Amino acid sequence: MAYSAKIGPSILSSDLSCLGSECVRMMECGADYLHLDVMDGHFVPNITFGHPMVESLRKSSVQEAFFDMHMMVSRPEQWVKPMAAAGANQYTFHLEATSNAGNLIKEIRESGMKVGVAIKPGTAVEELAPWANQIDMALVMTVEPGFGGQKFMEDMMPKVSWLRSQFPSLDIEVDGGVGPDTIHKCAEAGANMIVSGSAVIGNDDPRSVIALLRTVVAEAIQKRSLDR
Repeated sequence: MAYSAKIGPSILSSDLSCLGSECVRMMECGADYLHLDVMDGHFVPNITFGHPMVESLRKSSVQEAFFDMHMMVSRPEQWVKPMAAAGANQYTFHLEATSNAGNLIKEIRESGMKVGVAIKPGTAVEELAPWANQIDMALVMTVEPGFGGQKFMEDMMPKVSWLRSQFPSLDIEVDGGVGPDTIHKCAEAGANMIVSGSAVIGNDDPRSVIALLRTVVAEAIQKRSLDR
């Protein structure tokens, strides 16, 4: 099995007035990557930040961090080149936002970034299947995209289980309401990339929360390999 446990704090949950230092703090606390939520006010109601912010963060103290861009935008094709130039490592677009996923995947790959594809809670996981062998990561949203602090949707776990059974080596990410209380369900279903916002960043000891999340996922991966 090629996948491993990776924990990515969602930096939108941090103090946005000192985003650079918050990114540094998360990496120092043991984060494997940083999850950056880009919202355009169209695909989702909120607006966050774009490639100028990513470029600033890349030039600051987090030069080595892996930036996983969650592009909650209605025209994902428009931002591939600007995000690549800004220093993004992975470009995760929503399947619902494009009519030509194949072309978009090719464009992201050619720009030098890894490819992620996300689906909303209302999208059938089978719609991801045709692209699963062409991408690096599938993101199963466990809340409706666009707002933080929502309740974890446990009924999304069968999607994760299905992806893990069909595509055993795929990186599978979960995002939304994930923390110490819900991590076991995610890990057992087969998720290995864990996005966690307030549960990590809002905690007095983010290092211990990140370590806990990683341990639970790593143990589930080990158990799965022994059961095969």
